[in-house]
Amino acid sequence: MTTTATPHDATTAAPARLPIHTIPTARLVEVELRKMFDTRSGWWMLISIGVLSVVATAAVIVFAPDDSVTYESFATAIGFPMSVILPMIAILGVTSEWSQRSGLTTFALVPHRGRVIGAKAIATFLVGIGSMAVAFAVGALGNLAGSALAGVDPVWNIPLSEVPQIVLGNLVGMAIGFTLGVVLRSSAAAIVGYFVVSLVLSGILVLLAEVRDWFSDLQPWVDWNATQVALFEGATDTAEEWAMLASTTAIWIVLPLTVGLLFLRRSEVK
Repeated sequence: MTTTATPHDATTAAPARLPIHTIPTARLVEVELRKMFDTRSGWWMLISIGVLSVVATAAVIVFAPDDSVTYESFATAIGFPMSVILPMIAILGVTSEWSQRSGLTTFALVPHRGRVIGAKAIATFLVGIGSMAVAFAVGALGNLAGSALAGVDPVWNIPLSEVPQIVLGNLVGMAIGFTLGVVLRSSAAAIVGYFVVSLVLSGILVLLAEVRDWFSDLQPWVDWNATQVALFEGATDTAEEWAMLASTTAIWIVLPLTVGLLFLRRSEVK
């Protein structure tokens, strides 16, 4: 007995697979920016930038002598708290998935963890650039107000060519914080690690350069804090100085960030 295919069998086809649409990077960055403002710690950290900028500006106006009421004085006063707060923002931006236990949801919606970390990095540096723009503006207003109160002409003694280096110096600090966040994935551990690397380890390297002649020439090539200070002072001009910055960036940012991303891709998210 033979069977014949019915017309229904011949015309039946498998349903077409729906196309898979990935979430655009711009939307991921938007979500990560929103996350940075959603938490209390992130919100107050961002608010503190504006508050401390105003406090530092007021301190210069009140306590600085008339001949020190310059834009450099305001920028230096504002830059000190900024250099501490911005890396903390970078750390909290990347460790939020683990400290708030939202990583399981995030990585379920976007399985490619590298895209999520990339979006966090873009959002972090956008916040950093915006914060520095606010700080520069507050410093400019403070310089105008301070000069008017002191009865002197405003002094704009920071060349425009040094501004990109100052911005880059802050971004380097944020990158160090971001890297520690990726490697440690714990807000407390990363914050402690940042102060150890920036204060304790940097002091050890300076001391070692003073007591060991062979290390004095090597120190600028391995001490990221030294190259960051050079950026803040606008002293990175020669090819060798830029090579030193590239060397410390590779040692303290590129290499550990690469290792951290490899472990992050394989770590269990709870």
